[in-house]
Amino acid sequence: MGYRYLGYFDENSSASQTYHGKVAHSYQYILENGVDEIYCLASRLSKQQLNDLITFADNNLKKIKIIPDNKEIFTRAMDVELFNKIPILNLRKSPLETPYAVYGKRIFDVIFSGVVILFILSWLTPILYILIKAESKGPLFFRQKRHGVNKKEFNCLKFRSMAVNSQAHEQMALKGDSRVTRIGAFIRRTSIDELPQFFNVLMGNMSVVGPRPHMQAHTFQYETSVDKYLVRHYAKPGITGLAQIKGYRGEIIEERDIINRTRLDIFYLEKWSPLLDIQIITRTVTNALGGEEKAY
Repeated sequence: MGYRYLGYFDENSSASQTYHGKVAHSYQYILENGVDEIYCLASRLSKQQLNDLITFADNNLKKIKIIPDNKEIFTRAMDVELFNKIPILNLRKSPLETPYAVYGKRIFDVIFSGVVILFILSWLTPILYILIKAESKGPLFFRQKRHGVNKKEFNCLKFRSMAVNSQAHEQMALKGDSRVTRIGAFIRRTSIDELPQFFNVLMGNMSVVGPRPHMQAHTFQYETSVDKYLVRHYAKPGITGLAQIKGYRGEIIEERDIINRTRLDIFYLEKWSPLLDIQIITRTVTNALGGEEKAY
């Protein structure tokens, strides 16, 4: 069992020990050496040569496999689709695009957000209204324009954790940030400030799990400086995500912080499963109860 590489044929001669001659010489070699599978770079052959090779393989019970040789464009999420009878390479296929994921994830989002709103936010919101308003003037909720799926704008909701200031939409919270109130520090550390985003989930702007939405100023910055950054916008943003449970949340101190966050977001898009969502939610709750180092 397994593969044993026997060599190759090409129109251009080569001094390599595995080179056996021109393509026309391959037929006899294949038959004499019991070759089972033929791998072919289509771009190296003429249309007639390729048709002759396919005909030979079909008539001699040999499997032939065509290899696209633009390896620079390959991705882990690449998949082959058929458009009528034409094979098409989809370089960015995600399991989130399947009907099972689209409808299943939406049903889960509606039920989960409904439970949180009904059994937690219904009594927590009045309490936080009193505490937040007592410490600083301003609204209970902080609304910020962020980019969602396909870079569509929406108003992301949070419990206000800072004193009202002019930099709120441009500068994320820093460690020891003087803008953060006392009650704000507590709800940020426990991630309670994010709970109003379940209204965003219920309205369909967000999902419970997905890439975290960034403020617009940062999206405009990173889409030109971080490779493949916008790929994360193929999915709905989430209240929590894979990058967050891996420690990449909050303040971006070094360039690698946003690069690794983007890589983990893309990995999530490529490898999504219901089990992965459950694991992320469970880890998020555990982290929130224990307190997170970068939640400030």
